[in-house]
Amino acid sequence: MDTLSEILALLKPRSYITAGFDAGGDWCLRLDDLKGRVKCYAVVEGVCWLSPEEGADPIELTAGDSFILPSGRAVTIGSAPGLAPTLVSEALAPDRSGETVVHNGGGDVLLGGSRFEAGGLHATKLLETLPTILLLRGAADQAALRWTIRQMMDELRRGRPGADAMAQNLASMMLVQTLRLYLEGEDDGAVSWLAAMGDPGLARALNALHGDPARRWTLEALGAEAGMSRTVFARRFREKTGETPLAYLTRWRMTLAAEQLNAGATVAQAAEAVGYGSETAFGTTFRRVTGLSPRRYALTRTAG
Repeated sequence: MDTLSEILALLKPRSYITAGFDAGGDWCLRLDDLKGRVKCYAVVEGVCWLSPEEGADPIELTAGDSFILPSGRAVTIGSAPGLAPTLVSEALAPDRSGETVVHNGGGDVLLGGSRFEAGGLHATKLLETLPTILLLRGAADQAALRWTIRQMMDELRRGRPGADAMAQNLASMMLVQTLRLYLEGEDDGAVSWLAAMGDPGLARALNALHGDPARRWTLEALGAEAGMSRTVFARRFREKTGETPLAYLTRWRMTLAAEQLNAGATVAQAAEAVGYGSETAFGTTFRRVTGLSPRRYALTRTAG
C-alpha cells in the first residue's frame, strides 16, 4: 500500500456531509466546526475570500479553484476580506447533507463539496501537522473533480436506492483526487508529511518506510531509497516535514502500535509488529510519544 493510501486508511475518513453552499451579498462566516474534520470544496460559480487566522493574507477564490481544510484550525470565508464574521455553527443549520444551503439570499457564489469525519484514533494529531489550507488553482484535472462533486450532489438530491453509499464512495474519491492534485502542483513551501510526499525522492523513501516499518532503518538505507546521500536526505526530509527521518519513523511506529493495542494485541505483539524486540524499550518510547504506557493506553481504550 502506498503512503497516502495507508495514512488515509489510518485516518478512516467518512463523508459526513455532502452539500452545496449558495451565498449572496455581503457575508462572512468563521468555520469553527473543523476539529477532527476535513473540508474539501470547489468554487463552482462566483468569487469568495478565504482567510487563515494565523495572520496570513486573505486568499481570493474564483470559479474552478478548490481547497482543503485539513488541520482543524478555524478559518474565515466571505464575500470580501475584513468583514465581521458570524460563527458557522450559529448561522447555518447542521447536517443538511444533499442540499444546497442558501445564505444571505444566495446568487453570487456557489460552492460544492464534502465534509469528512476522521475516525481514526490518531486522526486529529495527524491532521494537525498539515497546513491550515491546501489550495488548488486551475489544475488540469479540475474537470474530473467538478464532475465528482456534481455526481455526489445529484445522487443525494435524487434519492435513488443506494444513493448514500454512492455519495460516500464519490466523496472518498473526491478527497483522494484533491490530495493528488495538491501533490502534483507547485511547491507552496508547506511543511508536513503531505509536502514530503510531493517530492519524488522523499516519496520513495516514505513508501519504503511505510511498507516495512519494523525494519531496522538507518539514514543511509532511507537515503538510498530516495536516491540521495545520507546528509542530503536528512536535510531535505527535515525541510519538508519539520522533523528528522528517524523521529518520523518513531512517531509512525507508535501510531501503528497504538492501532494494534486498540485492536486487542498484547504489548509484546504490538512491540514486535513495529520492530521492537524489547518490551521495555518499546514501552519507554511509547510513553514518550503518547504520554501513556502501552498497558495504560490499552486499558484507557478498553474503558472508553
